[in-house]
Amino acid sequence: MRPVTTFPGSALLRSIRMKALTSALCVALAGVCTATATAEPAYPTPDSDPFYSAPGNIADLRPGDVVQSRRIDSGYFPNADGWQISFRSTNSSGRPILGVTTVFLPRGVKNPPLISYQALINSLGTRCQPSRSIFNGELQDGPTAIVPLARGWAISIPDYLGPDVAYGAARMSGMVTLDSVRAVKRVTELGLADAPTVLAGYSGGGMATAWAAAEQPEYAPELKLTAAVAGGIPADLEQMARGLGFTAHPGFGLAFAAAMGLEREYPDRLPISDQLNAAGMAFREQNKDACRRMLLIDGLGHSADEFAKSKKLMDTPETYNVLHENSLRYFDRVPTVPMYIWQGKYDELTPFDTVSGIVDRYKKAGARVDFTPVDVSEHLTAAVIGFPEAWNYVEARLREAGSH
Repeated sequence: MRPVTTFPGSALLRSIRMKALTSALCVALAGVCTATATAEPAYPTPDSDPFYSAPGNIADLRPGDVVQSRRIDSGYFPNADGWQISFRSTNSSGRPILGVTTVFLPRGVKNPPLISYQALINSLGTRCQPSRSIFNGELQDGPTAIVPLARGWAISIPDYLGPDVAYGAARMSGMVTLDSVRAVKRVTELGLADAPTVLAGYSGGGMATAWAAAEQPEYAPELKLTAAVAGGIPADLEQMARGLGFTAHPGFGLAFAAAMGLEREYPDRLPISDQLNAAGMAFREQNKDACRRMLLIDGLGHSADEFAKSKKLMDTPETYNVLHENSLRYFDRVPTVPMYIWQGKYDELTPFDTVSGIVDRYKKAGARVDFTPVDVSEHLTAAVIGFPEAWNYVEARLREAGSH
């Protein structure tokens, strides 16, 4: 069965998203001119559901320890039983945070494998995370996540941007992803403790997936992963930042969201808000809880030049450090899990040579990596083309593991 995808057919919308993502770091770095923050980041409004509140003893828990679990309606995920799990995870500074993941079990299937699917989020509000957006219509690629269920696999969809919805924080996203897998395996009612486990995602979800695969040998060595499939990986944030400018474009809202997400994760190291002018601060407050659609609408026609006090870019060593710390290209760990990576050969968002260079490094270090170049330039078109073979790769690895 070929995977169903929800990447928009509209060339205009695809162009908007690509421009937004490629320009995100431009906005994030537009005003990093001081080392000390004076304006607080605009954090999201907390979810009113107590399920999303971290317990007072969260620091006493191990990464991946379950805080709460609950049954939920399966929504538009057919023939499945739904669960949500909150768990202890870790942010980029090593501090404990609360993570959440949503799990769907296929009905009538004994001992299914587990797919951790890192969805596209591209948002700032808590209601935009998968645990909410699955049910409110904001999830960009929800039907893509149905594919594993159609194959008889269980699926976990983590809120990998963390409780602050830190859009762009790749290192943290990988840890939350791994801790979500730990948590799923620790909920005995799910029966997935020994399930063969696969990581999957594209673009932002591919970044979280690839980071989780690279971090796993050190951060979660006890996890036995069967495969990881990732496409369209934003692998070098510095490289992306250097190619950006300040001109207006249709996707400015998503670019601004990435800036705010990075500041949320690194408030002292990337004090973006200090360098926003009055118009920028007003736009920040207006959109601190916005999801992808409203960010695109509200940001239409705006630019970094309109909202920033300064045009100085990358003028502090700390900026370089943060970018490198969140760029897979500069992360020296090598995955031990078999990987399938696909990449558009002419992708303007995530340069092909950067990703192929990472693949070469992994292979030289002894990693098992299958790499498929896709002969397209449009970023999300490569997702549509690449996912069918990625799922076939997953099926083959599961057969090797004797689970399918």
